[in-house]
Amino acid sequence: MAIQTSPNANILDPEVMQDVAQGNLRITPEQAAQLYHEMPLPELGRWADARCRALHGNHLRTYIIDRNIDYTNICTARCTFCAFRRDGHEEDAYTLSYDELLQKVQEIVDIGGTQILMQGGMNPELPLEWYTDLLLLLREKYPQVHVHAFSPPEVIEFIHFFDTPGNTVEDKIRFVLQQLKEAGLQSIPGGGGEIFAPAVREKIGLGKCNAEVWLTVMRVAHELGMNTSATMMFGHIEGINDRIHHMDLVRTWQERSINDFGLQDGGRYNAFISWPFQPDNTALGRVKEWGTAKGDDLENPFPGDTVAKLDGCGTKSEHPEFGRRLRLAGSSSYLRTQALSRLFLDNVYSIGSSWVTMGPAIGQTALFYGANDMGSVMLEENVVSAAGTTWCLDEAKLCKMIREAGFTPAVRDNRYDILRIHDGDESPDKKITDWSVLSKQRLYSHTEDCNTTEDCNTVELTIDQ
Repeated sequence: MAIQTSPNANILDPEVMQDVAQGNLRITPEQAAQLYHEMPLPELGRWADARCRALHGNHLRTYIIDRNIDYTNICTARCTFCAFRRDGHEEDAYTLSYDELLQKVQEIVDIGGTQILMQGGMNPELPLEWYTDLLLLLREKYPQVHVHAFSPPEVIEFIHFFDTPGNTVEDKIRFVLQQLKEAGLQSIPGGGGEIFAPAVREKIGLGKCNAEVWLTVMRVAHELGMNTSATMMFGHIEGINDRIHHMDLVRTWQERSINDFGLQDGGRYNAFISWPFQPDNTALGRVKEWGTAKGDDLENPFPGDTVAKLDGCGTKSEHPEFGRRLRLAGSSSYLRTQALSRLFLDNVYSIGSSWVTMGPAIGQTALFYGANDMGSVMLEENVVSAAGTTWCLDEAKLCKMIREAGFTPAVRDNRYDILRIHDGDESPDKKITDWSVLSKQRLYSHTEDCNTTEDCNTVELTIDQ
């Protein structure tokens, strides 16, 4: 049964917010907008933290040991926010061989990893058998490793590339996902979510599936018993109402999956992770920031806010500068958005901190703004680092961050079941005597060879989608 709403309630009233924090009242989109704009950030954070503690308790905060494997950077999409993609003819275009992929899996297994997060560009040269054979090989070689792979845009391109049988898009999605699941796929990451509102998505995600199709991929995955995650990339051309509309669609489709498949061992969205757009080396990053161009009047609303509607129906014609001005998200905007996501997404279990884009200090602070999970340790990162963000934290540092925030670090799996609680002297952070050694660690990309690159004993963090 869905949590009840009270549209006429004063959402700024502490008694009303107490009901929200305890999971007894559902926030409407209109109330979410009021919270975002009117509630002071520390107060919003306290309520998000209260909701987090109601769900996850006062003691444990989690992370996972996995690896983000980007198997190819060749991609047919033309996303303006991406610095990672290549057409295929460039010198640095690549598709990893099976041997290279297996080596990467072995490296994360060697440090106690339990999962790989595998995504890539939409490469038309790879047949469906390339993916199914890879999954079968991974299951044979590493049956203990959970395969969390292939975001909705990749699944849709499989349909386009492979002449998939089926009368509807949903039928074709089901065919592809069944093939992948039978070969060894276990869950699906939330990559490619970006912003669902059509006006924004059509500007920044050229060649990428629309919101309806993205959500349908995840619904079919839930039908087949696979869990998924949802993501949102904000802080570019979108308005605040676009962020809320995005969350509202996740919550609505989650409700449908729980109602329709929950009693038949169906899947669901286990987590929501949001992060700000990283502008370096991207086409979208060359767009002028609002207020820096001649004629911009900061007394007037940001173009994205003029266009954005809570039901997602805004159109680009509503502001002449829509899509031509950025409003980048800083720390306050990030924490406010994450806190709101914890309060709004009452049917999603986990909220992840995005320290990989915001840095360790804000990532740690996010634990007081609704986040219960710190994602993963980082051995390699290619996509976000291509846009200029290269934070590196290993397991000991993650544990230290969680502990210094007043919580006990715990290792989880993909289902958010606890595998180990680090409450003793053998905890990774407790065994470090010289933290300066760890500060020298660095990320490496898929092209680097750890036999020739100094100080390659890094441990990987991903944005766990």
